[in-house]
Amino acid sequence: MTINRTFDILDQIKDKYAQKEDMLAARLNGTWVKYPASDYVSTAYAIASGLLAMGLKKGDKIATISNNRPEWNFMDMGMAMAGIVQVPIYPTISVEEYAYILDHAAPVLVVVSDKILYEKISPLAKKVKSIKDIYTFNEVKGAKHWTEIRKAGEADDGKYRDEVTKIKASVQPDEMVTILYTSGTTGMPKGVMLSHRNLVSNTLSCEKHIALGHEDRALSFLPISHVYERMISYIYQYKGLSIYYAENVGTIARDAQEIKPQIFGAVPRLLESVYDKIIAKGNDLSGIKKKIFFWAVKLGNKYDPENGNSAVYNMKLRLADKLIFSKWRAVLGGCRVIITGSAAIQPRLVRVFWAAGIEVYEGYGLTETSPVISVANHTTREVKIGSAGMIIKDVEVKIADDGEILARGPNVMMGYYKEPEMTREVINDDGFFHTGDIGKIVDGNWLKITDRKKEIFKLSSGKYIAPQAIENKFKESFYIEQLMVIGENQKFASAIIKPNFSFLKEWAEAHDITLGSEEEMISNKQVIGQIQEEVNRFNAKLGQVERIKRFKLVSEEWSPQTGMMSPTMKLKRRVIFDKYTDIICEIFAVDAEK
Repeated sequence: MTINRTFDILDQIKDKYAQKEDMLAARLNGTWVKYPASDYVSTAYAIASGLLAMGLKKGDKIATISNNRPEWNFMDMGMAMAGIVQVPIYPTISVEEYAYILDHAAPVLVVVSDKILYEKISPLAKKVKSIKDIYTFNEVKGAKHWTEIRKAGEADDGKYRDEVTKIKASVQPDEMVTILYTSGTTGMPKGVMLSHRNLVSNTLSCEKHIALGHEDRALSFLPISHVYERMISYIYQYKGLSIYYAENVGTIARDAQEIKPQIFGAVPRLLESVYDKIIAKGNDLSGIKKKIFFWAVKLGNKYDPENGNSAVYNMKLRLADKLIFSKWRAVLGGCRVIITGSAAIQPRLVRVFWAAGIEVYEGYGLTETSPVISVANHTTREVKIGSAGMIIKDVEVKIADDGEILARGPNVMMGYYKEPEMTREVINDDGFFHTGDIGKIVDGNWLKITDRKKEIFKLSSGKYIAPQAIENKFKESFYIEQLMVIGENQKFASAIIKPNFSFLKEWAEAHDITLGSEEEMISNKQVIGQIQEEVNRFNAKLGQVERIKRFKLVSEEWSPQTGMMSPTMKLKRRVIFDKYTDIICEIFAVDAEK
């Protein structure tokens, strides 16, 4: 079967995996509810028919605001088959962003997951003339339930099913299937228009990098409203994997232990958190058990997935695996493959996870490139630590004179919705998309990202600072959860640091130090002294101008919920800068060189 449109994947499921009993699954009231492939297909067709029966037409838009769940897929495929454009929106953004996106996209319907979102979106929807109604996935008193759409499609006596067939046949690969609003790190989001060809080409190029099949299971928890999890979901479906949706981020370990997935997608921050929790448990040990634990960790930090390891090393590793690393895998349900993206991952994490039998494959891309430009290869087990993977099939990459990464291929977006000038700014006459990232190609086909073009700044001395690389290095410290390097037009680089409070508490207990609240901890002289030791330790690995001369500790949470990080866990630098303006002024009010 030729796959040209996203819904062609659904037809492949019907033909190749019709007998599969758990194509999609989610927890409901403590029990895993499984949806067979046949139900998935029939429900999606009913949704498509129901939308047409309700008067929607090809080219209309529907906004979906939901957590990950099977119903999202029913709507996704149903809309695509009816020629309706989906506008998926993160369920955790601000009210201002919701208002902007709904007004800008002008959807006909909005589908939300639960009561909280329904109550948040309803007042905003009333102000948007295009929105006719809101439906919910959960039962919400006074709201229309998504099953009403399905029932409308099932009751049409075939009239609209025939219409669906006609629309499907008319949909061309280059037609728009979705508008994805990128959160960005400054300003309001931009609507990225993606076609069927954009998403399908990326799916077919990337599926070659994943050596799993219809007998395997995937755990899904990254927001499916983001193009990365959405595209990897298409890969799972194309290859016939079962997709199990975690109840929420806090239940990932429990859900993984129950379903025992072979693969999941992640972001570096999650792996950092998992690693920190494992190390914290190691610190709780004592005597010989603690020594063995950290001997294994030290051994893991020397693992070389690129060039292989010596026979002596492998012998030690087998012992470490039996004593320590097998327990790490158990925490993740025995998962053996993790695909990570969104930001650079610390090399030490890649090494130690590989040593633990959990293969981490790093990739790189943007919403505008559907999203993948490069990714390491699970099929051939090829990785290059410090790189963002190998450039995928059908994508061409070149490096501009200023170091910016440019990409061209069938995965590059149609453009920004209602923003032709902005589109022309990022896609040149030769069809190359300007990523805004700085990098280089190494060893023929491997892409290495060094920083974000717009985030590089200049000190008053004229020296350039690339903050991401410095931040990633400092986050290797157990004491530092988040860090933002600052210093544009100043004499020296400094930082705002959000400490790892849970680790600091363990450190304090081990040293008989009494700490108060987190707010009190950031002004505690012993805490500041310990962070200073960490800063000094990492400064020694940096060039003179890159070193952090001063820092201030802050206690507020940095997350998408607080608005200081994007939904894909990137720092919203302008938001953070504005929040801590007074602190930043205080940092640079004194010349740290004196």
